[in-house]
Amino acid sequence: MSQLKYQRVLLKLSGEALSGPSGFGIDPTRAASVASIIKEVYDLGVQIALVIGAGNLWRGSLGLDQGMERATADHMGMIATVMNALALQDALERIGVVTRVQTAIEMRTIAEPYIRLRAIRHLDKGRVVIIGGGTGNPYFTTDSAGALRAMEIGADALIKATKVDAIYSDDPMKNPNATRFHTLSYIDALNMRLRVMDSTAISLCMDNNMPIVVLNLWQEGSVQQLLRGESVGTIIQ
Repeated sequence: MSQLKYQRVLLKLSGEALSGPSGFGIDPTRAASVASIIKEVYDLGVQIALVIGAGNLWRGSLGLDQGMERATADHMGMIATVMNALALQDALERIGVVTRVQTAIEMRTIAEPYIRLRAIRHLDKGRVVIIGGGTGNPYFTTDSAGALRAMEIGADALIKATKVDAIYSDDPMKNPNATRFHTLSYIDALNMRLRVMDSTAISLCMDNNMPIVVLNLWQEGSVQQLLRGESVGTIIQ
């Protein structure tokens, strides 16, 4: 563990990481694939906490377009993140990774309430902790929840795992001349409005000097390479 660049990380996943080809719902096969990737990282000896979104189950913008109140739409999304957390917990437990789900919205019959010191204790005991329920408050994204929880548990870095291998100046699928960034400052990431994370999350990380690493979850060995100190993805610091 002493050879790793980061000893404790928070891995932020999108809900789509658990969805099937349609991009909607929870695909158990996909959940198993994500769990396998996490286990490979876990086996290095790093302490891992996770925050997962809910875009595969619910997008608040759909409700807002139909006149739904923002707070209601956001609460529905937070509940959906707990469903994703339970699915990922099941997939991890089935391959031998002891996992705890905590949630900012109390659901005591299915998950622990989020308690910072208890989450840290689980990590110290070698358990993976999945933190659902967002921040527990509307008007905040799961990116902001990831940044907040990373600070609270004393993570060394916030890893934003996506479908692209880095941050680009434009969509590389549409613009082959898009510039790939290896490093960015927090201010540049905010000013360029790259949309890789929301401004609240980036600002929170900037104020607390929390490195953000954006990489491709599905690129074989990408997270392990990062933890070993190799240049992977884009780092915002």
